[in-house]
Amino acid sequence: MHTALDTTDVRGLAEFYRKLLGLRYRPGDERPADGSVDDADWLVLVDDDGNRQLAFQQVSVLPRSTWPSHDVPMQLHVDYAVPSLEELQHHKQRAVDLGAEVLLDRTTEGGEPLYVLADPAGHPFCLLVGRP
Repeated sequence: MHTALDTTDVRGLAEFYRKLLGLRYRPGDERPADGSVDDADWLVLVDDDGNRQLAFQQVSVLPRSTWPSHDVPMQLHVDYAVPSLEELQHHKQRAVDLGAEVLLDRTTEGGEPLYVLADPAGHPFCLLVGRP
């Protein structure tokens, strides 16, 4: 149905991925328009066809992954493919501008150019040049 990510900031992490991936909120999950307190503890992002893509669940504590050290493992990561090295650079910068942190730059090595980044909650994800 979708991938769910735990986070200590549901709205903040949902906003990061909404902007990064061009998704929208499931009807009813939008930020309150009337200025009332945003007390969301579960949010879902959907694509243009209304298909669930990602969900976010509030937790009180979430140790940040220490990847590449295994002290606190990734537990899960998502790979996002782009068509070219130019697009890879563009989307890496977009992710950083939205609050991601670069954990690994493997764009100058042979093979599959990629970045490993951490989202604002510390979940690692990869941006890579996809193969046809």
